Amino acid sequence: MSINPNDFDIPEGFRHYDGDPAEDTLGPFFGKVGDQGFETAFRAQAKHCNGHNTVHGGILMSFADYSLCMAGIDGEEGVSVITISCNNEFILPAVEGDLILGNCEVLRQGRSLIFVRCTLSVNGNHVLNSSGVVKRIPKPA
Repeated sequence: MSINPNDFDIPEGFRHYDGDPAEDTLGPFFGKVGDQGFETAFRAQAKHCNGHNTVHGGILMSFADYSLCMAGIDGEEGVSVITISCNNEFILPAVEGDLILGNCEVLRQGRSLIFVRCTLSVNGNHVLNSSGVVKRIPKPA
């Protein structure tokens, strides 16, 4: 089941990648191959916010994890990765209605391990920095 990015006011060019019900429940999240690496997008809704009316840190970390993994496979269909490590630093809060964008960069890629970093931002302001290691694995049947 593909989710339409237009239903979430996501900019042109981003698409939904099928196959992960957890990400669809937490997000939904969207991605695209950009000029400078893999880019991700997510529109914050009320269901993503905590008691402080800001996007819950766990949601931001889940989106960062999605971003790192998608960058690790460069959005390639039929390829799968798992997260080995994920480190996050919170910089600024995001709120309901914000378009949260991820800009990702592969730092090093070995035979199976991929070192990745990502910055999440809102209106050009950094919200969260993330870095991690993902591992290529066979795609589940």
